[in-house]
Amino acid sequence: MSNSKATLVEPYGGTLVDRVAKPGAALKLAADAATAPKIALSERSLCDVICIATGAYSPLEGFMGSADYASVVDTMRLSNGLVWPIPIVLPIEESLAKRLKAGDIAALVDASFNMVAAIEISEIYHADHARETSKVYGTSDHEHPGVAAVLDAPPHYCAGKITLISMPKPDYPEHSLTPAQTRAKFAELGWRTVVGFQTRNPVHRAHEYLQKVALESVDGLLLHPLVGKTKGDDVPADVRMQCYKVLLEKYYPLGRTVLGVFPAAMRYAGPREAVLHAIARKNYGVSHFIVGRDHAGVGTYYGTFDAQRIFDDIEGELGITIMRFEHSFWCNVCEGMATTKTCPHKPEDRVALSGTKVRDMLRSGQRPPQEFSRPEVADVLIAAMAGTSA
Repeated sequence: MSNSKATLVEPYGGTLVDRVAKPGAALKLAADAATAPKIALSERSLCDVICIATGAYSPLEGFMGSADYASVVDTMRLSNGLVWPIPIVLPIEESLAKRLKAGDIAALVDASFNMVAAIEISEIYHADHARETSKVYGTSDHEHPGVAAVLDAPPHYCAGKITLISMPKPDYPEHSLTPAQTRAKFAELGWRTVVGFQTRNPVHRAHEYLQKVALESVDGLLLHPLVGKTKGDDVPADVRMQCYKVLLEKYYPLGRTVLGVFPAAMRYAGPREAVLHAIARKNYGVSHFIVGRDHAGVGTYYGTFDAQRIFDDIEGELGITIMRFEHSFWCNVCEGMATTKTCPHKPEDRVALSGTKVRDMLRSGQRPPQEFSRPEVADVLIAAMAGTSA
């Protein structure tokens, strides 16, 4: 779709944040921060640093202070009134909390103690984990992986603007496009309207159907798998990437899709995380965002369509069109993909497999029915899962 005057949706808050230091400035900043106190980043916080610095979390320029933290937890808005669903905070150990103060510079280091970024500290404050989990996640159950990550973290938060000094080496360099680079790619393709699809799973026929329905009404699709920290039993990102590539190559129209990776950590916060995913994708240039059933959910903590309903009163403020979809399936009577909105037939006429059943089949080398999964995708998963235990 060629359109030399194509204009993409504006970033959330109006400006795409860029907190990545230019090479010369990075060297000076690294030298200045070399003797500064060091804050070790968890996997989640490292993902947050990348998302903040590259503008995926625009308009955030750093980790939240206490006013924004309390406001987001209680009202799902920043203290300035802008909708924001999840606290983006930097936990620090108590010993550091006692040493650091507003005005200090600290170095943010990864698990190998490599300097990743610097933070200009604006505040050190105490977290309210009980309130945070119950409000943001709707539960304080430690079995919930997102809740566990909060409760197991130190109880103090460090706020302040960050500057990225050294971008961690991406696992998928070809597809690791920043929001600015993704927007440039869309502009190069002449796209004005783009639908985004968030996933942390392989794309099976049901997901493919939703994406293609959406593609009927927009210029292009951003398939945007999350590749940051996920829970241990999720399909590894490298396996998923193989699945996405083979699917796009064989079953999607050339020139109408972009495969990028979203470097965020998964929080499994259900409805609130669906809002975060939509905001971030708007920053990448997405004008439409697919929300299916149980988006970003885990277990039985959230209702099937809670993640759709949360947008009812805020979609206009967000400035992104939410495409709400029912669960899709193959109907043997219709002889095609459908949802309950378009198929009148009984559940027994539909090809429906539980996740457990699919995993059992793949581990034993069996392909699920082609009405459920493309054979090429199943082959990648069979090769990856062969010999794994239940």
